[in-house]
Amino acid sequence: MNPEQYVQQKAAGSGSSFYYAFMFLPAPKRAAITAFYAFCREIDDVVDEVTDPGVAAAKLAWWRQEVASAFAGTPNHPVLQALTPLAGMHRIEASHLLAVIEGCQMDLDQTRYLDFALLRRYCHLVAGVVGEVAANIFGRSSERTIDYAHKLGLALQLTNIIRDVGDDARRGRIYLPLEDLQRFGVKASEILQREAPWGYSDRFTRLMRFEARRAQATYDEALALLPEVDREAQRPGLMMANIYRTLLQEIEDDGFQVLHQRTSLTPLRKLWIAARTQWQGH
Repeated sequence: MNPEQYVQQKAAGSGSSFYYAFMFLPAPKRAAITAFYAFCREIDDVVDEVTDPGVAAAKLAWWRQEVASAFAGTPNHPVLQALTPLAGMHRIEASHLLAVIEGCQMDLDQTRYLDFALLRRYCHLVAGVVGEVAANIFGRSSERTIDYAHKLGLALQLTNIIRDVGDDARRGRIYLPLEDLQRFGVKASEILQREAPWGYSDRFTRLMRFEARRAQATYDEALALLPEVDREAQRPGLMMANIYRTLLQEIEDDGFQVLHQRTSLTPLRKLWIAARTQWQGH
């Protein structure tokens, strides 16, 4: 298996909504975003699949060294063998990849976020920087598009956090800011224990509705920042926004039943939303 086949398998096997947006890109850009996304999956898997924090930290340290080697011209891992030859033409820098690693390091170092400012810092590393790289690959002519990309990355990550409350609780993590839990009278223990009836309450519903409104407002802010001159090129990002906003609405319509299940859209529905965005342009 060559590096290009490896990253294709890694990206397609993740089942992520992002993959459906990549399908509409021309081949050179699709190769770059697929390789970059495969890198993000590799780093994310270190935190999600390695149970020993010490081993996970050692793996992230190895990845930092591998990024340095790759940008010095000697990549060893197939993901970076596929990515680094494309980095220059798409304005992908070592600092972007190191930021993603730093964000995942935060997952090893802390399991709570006191307030939204701290959570936003985490989201910047694991999603905002990813949005910036994606926007560079898609193509941009305006610096303002970077602001849009960072804001969209934040909105997408907030949606992930809402969707994954239960999954994260099983790993002992709560990404919802503690100041929000206190505001609505929800205890961290209620989320972590997920006791019958799964820890749901009016307080929890109000909390989640607040988080959903924040995410929806962030999507609106992101779209308002996108310059018209780059709207055509950034259409894959709009596909991702539409897929994730639909998912967020599904979660809300289902009463935020996120403690015991993980809501998702079918592959066919994701493809339909992506295709509709391609046709309509928004």
